[in-house]
Amino acid sequence: MKETGRKVIAQNRRARHDYTILDTYEAGVALMGTEVKSLRMGRASLVDSFATIDDGEVWLRGLHIPEYTQGSWTNHEPRRTRKLLLHRGEIERLIGKIREGGLTLVPMSLYFNDGKVKLELALARGKRDYDKRADLAKRDADREIQRAYGRAVKGRARELR
Repeated sequence: MKETGRKVIAQNRRARHDYTILDTYEAGVALMGTEVKSLRMGRASLVDSFATIDDGEVWLRGLHIPEYTQGSWTNHEPRRTRKLLLHRGEIERLIGKIREGGLTLVPMSLYFNDGKVKLELALARGKRDYDKRADLAKRDADREIQRAYGRAVKGRARELR
């Protein structure tokens, strides 16, 4: 029986806080058999991982996939460099944008899509500390507005009774 749908394995929650996301891409990941088995158990960490472009190929560095517990001598190295599979046009576009400067490739999430391991890769610009503070203040203000609106709506509902 073939898997269908999307099952998230790992997410990089810190990325949206540390980076401004400009564009996202879906990339396949070249993996060994024991890596896929370990991922099926839901074990992976995107913390401190990033992507680089070397000689026209995209590589994922720092992704931690723990060794498969039932693996033998064929087991993989947990933090090895893995190749990302993208179309040539996408790679050329990424090379052009990264050369502009100040941009980086950040993995956002790792998931199964119809039984195949995919990585959501984001083209991002690092945020400064004051940008992060401004985002937090805006989020808090929006939350307070929603609370006030909710209280106002509930107050009107009581008046209508």
